[in-house]
Amino acid sequence: MGVVNIEEVSRRGTELSQIHPSAYVDSKAEIGRNVVIGPHCYVGAGAVLGDDCLLHNNVTIADRTICGRANVFFPQTVVGVAPQDLKYRGEPTRLEMGDDNVFRENVTVHAGTEVAGGLTRIGSHNRFLVGVHIAHDAVIGNDCILSNYVQLAGHVCLEDKVTMSALIGVHHFTTIGTLAYVGGLTRIVADVPPFMIVEGNPSRVRGYNETGLRRWGYADVQIRSVREAYRMLFSSRAESFGSSMLERIASLESRPEVNGEVRYLCESVRRSLHEGVFGRQLESHRRDTEADRRTFYRREGENRD
Repeated sequence: MGVVNIEEVSRRGTELSQIHPSAYVDSKAEIGRNVVIGPHCYVGAGAVLGDDCLLHNNVTIADRTICGRANVFFPQTVVGVAPQDLKYRGEPTRLEMGDDNVFRENVTVHAGTEVAGGLTRIGSHNRFLVGVHIAHDAVIGNDCILSNYVQLAGHVCLEDKVTMSALIGVHHFTTIGTLAYVGGLTRIVADVPPFMIVEGNPSRVRGYNETGLRRWGYADVQIRSVREAYRMLFSSRAESFGSSMLERIASLESRPEVNGEVRYLCESVRRSLHEGVFGRQLESHRRDTEADRRTFYRREGENRD
């Protein structure tokens, strides 16, 4: 990544990076080559900005936030600050991201919590549009697009190539599968199957993501297999293949032409059914307890036991 210390940047000047005089860059931050830091930005202690990162004006990169190369931060973006979580006890948790992510105006991303390992993680080549919020301990894959004011609660997982339209709320511990498309104004409280289109409140599968599959270069035979899987599992005629989802999955998997995409779809749905709590597979793996929140609900010196 070619990271250098901020003192070296100061010595060697703009041949390495451009830092506006009104910006604050902590002496313990590490700044890569060809980084631009605009007016009134803040880069905290232990933060890392990889090569070619661009911070427009009024951007906050909090302590211990690790950024790969060529990430772009538009005005009022705030990333890596403490989580809004009653379990958080002030330990030095962090945010890590890969390369080539774009954070548009007013995007907020919070660091992790101790109880979940202390890490919020973002992959590469993602686009987060105006007002997106990514809460503590979320895991975002690669190549995702989150439109204006998508709100992800804590511990949410987005797999690769997810597209989300505007004004969506996602319940904590929810997984949104690879190449899923979520329509605008949707309330997500259960896992979203890979390759499917989900919309509404309550949300439900409305179709399969043919447009996304074609844009990402899937072959016609792969797209046809996903379409058939949608027909057997989620369409209005799905009950003809079994009265329950597990029966329909078994019927689909028994076909000799089942490919990798369909197997992955079936495995994802089965995990949500078998391991899920309220349809959220990750909910069964949560490690927090009521004791983690007890401090907030008790005044000092009181004993309500």
